[in-house]
Amino acid sequence: MIEKIIIAGAGGQGIMLLGKVLAEAAMQEGKFVTWLPAYGAEVRGGTAHCMVIISDRRIGSPRINQPDSLIIMNNPSLKKFKERVKNKTLLIINSSLVDKLPPKNTETLSHPFTDLAIKLGNIKVANMLALGCYFARKNIVEEKTVLKVIFEMAPADKKGLVEINQKALKEGLRLR
Repeated sequence: MIEKIIIAGAGGQGIMLLGKVLAEAAMQEGKFVTWLPAYGAEVRGGTAHCMVIISDRRIGSPRINQPDSLIIMNNPSLKKFKERVKNKTLLIINSSLVDKLPPKNTETLSHPFTDLAIKLGNIKVANMLALGCYFARKNIVEEKTVLKVIFEMAPADKKGLVEINQKALKEGLRLR
């Protein structure tokens, strides 16, 4: 088994955290993992993406040319990565901020993650909604492992955000 995921959006959308949670959960389950971050020059508000590979065998390179799954949180990210999709790539789109048409050869799940996050009470959990949606389709790691990782990764001064992030993840798992 090998799963290659590109996660892309704007700085400040929690793109790196989404990738780290995914990678850490897979590591805790004994899988081989790479996580490769890339930040735009502007950081907050600029472009950001990361590449995560999860495998049951050693991984040769962290770079992904053609992802198995692509999580897109804004229009510029779709524009940047749409040429990398292969036939049957799982494309998860934040329809709150993406109004462009996805490539036709993808399996596309489109949900308003930003709008749903606002309804949950914190716009910053759109990333966890997207992650939950991804896990609902690709059963890569156990839900309990991801919930544990969210708790463990939260800084001591941000432990109050654990509950809303876990709630968002669970809501995302219902999106199909």
